[in-house]
Amino acid sequence: MERLQAAINKARAQRKTGVAATEHVQSKTTDKKLVENWERLTPIVMDEKQSAVNRLSSIGGGKDAAPYDMLRTRILQQASVNKWHRVAVVSPHSGCGKSTTCANLAFSFSRQRDLRTLVLDLDLRRVGLSRILGQPRSANMADVLQGNADFLDHGMVLDENVALGLNQTSVHDASEILQNMRTKSVLENIENQLRPDIVLFDMPPLMSTDDNYGFLPNVDCAILIAEAEKTTIAQIDVAERQLAELTNVMGVVLNKSRYHTGAYGYDYDYQ
Repeated sequence: MERLQAAINKARAQRKTGVAATEHVQSKTTDKKLVENWERLTPIVMDEKQSAVNRLSSIGGGKDAAPYDMLRTRILQQASVNKWHRVAVVSPHSGCGKSTTCANLAFSFSRQRDLRTLVLDLDLRRVGLSRILGQPRSANMADVLQGNADFLDHGMVLDENVALGLNQTSVHDASEILQNMRTKSVLENIENQLRPDIVLFDMPPLMSTDDNYGFLPNVDCAILIAEAEKTTIAQIDVAERQLAELTNVMGVVLNKSRYHTGAYGYDYDYQ
């Protein structure tokens, strides 16, 4: 009986060793494939003059990037506490600067070297991020979401750890594309290929179309970007209530404010 039990224990130990070895090999294979997927993305090359014109103040880091670095850190803190992964960036109306915010956040997240970030332009009726970043593409995110283009061929990469999906032209059936079941499947596939720690979605203005309503239940939370001196308290209130019906509201950001106390950036380079 003792010999039988010893043989059983030995067999169990061998099985565990075999499983561990298999998992180790699979992990190495997966990691290698992950690196290959990121290497397939087209590197972004920025034009300094165009970056200044398009208000990409976060591109070089330092005190000019401080507000976006603070926003990045708050996003990561809230995401960690609430176990949120997908973050939508929306505005009540056009002109609030949400795409510029997303572009600057991309540079802020690129300096967070231990994280992989995915930024997708799903404001399909406009060419927002592509224009701001000065990166023309041969296809749109609509082509990717409809299965007509591979994201690894379409996507771009910033500093090796931020992947971006941009648009070259606008589309007229954006609402139908965003609400299609295929879109959910494609996004899951992109995340499986790149394994990002955080995903940012540049979404259309809430009050312009119904594009958001079928898609926002797919995200974990949303940030509302308001325009100083243009967005009214009533618009913010309505937009926040609409968002709360669809997903979690991470917070409201006041953009384009001409009045500040220097709270962000004044002592950014202190020693």
